[in-house]
Amino acid sequence: MAVYQVVVVPNEVLRAKAVAVNKVNAGVLRVLDNMRDTMYAFDGVGLAAPQIGVSRRIIVVDTGDSLYELINPELIYLEGEQTGKEGCLSVPDVVGIVKRAQKVKVKGLDRNGQEQIIEASDLAARAFQHEIDHLDGILFTDKAIETRRVNG
Repeated sequence: MAVYQVVVVPNEVLRAKAVAVNKVNAGVLRVLDNMRDTMYAFDGVGLAAPQIGVSRRIIVVDTGDSLYELINPELIYLEGEQTGKEGCLSVPDVVGIVKRAQKVKVKGLDRNGQEQIIEASDLAARAFQHEIDHLDGILFTDKAIETRRVNG
């Protein structure tokens, strides 16, 4: 497996709408593996394919309970509201306060091409929303109520 360099702003791949995956094949599985390894290497809780320069609709999320790998993810249900601090590997040295749904249901394909529906709340819900935003060219700083620089 490989650890990729994380793409950072202002790279235009971060602002593009990612392309749907038509078929789960060896190339897609390789991207998933590399995204997982990269996320863990940089101590992230999620990563979207555009963050490694691949404009495809693929995310990985692990907030501590389990690794989720989703292809063509979409939010199908949102409930409640939470406001909390977020950062992003693609926006180094910046944190922001972002309002998100408290609970979500996410639909997507797993690495075997099987449809999955994942229910998540709290931090996991925030991570899914953050990563799916990346697939539409949206950064957390676009939604932040406030942002501030942190020591770099």
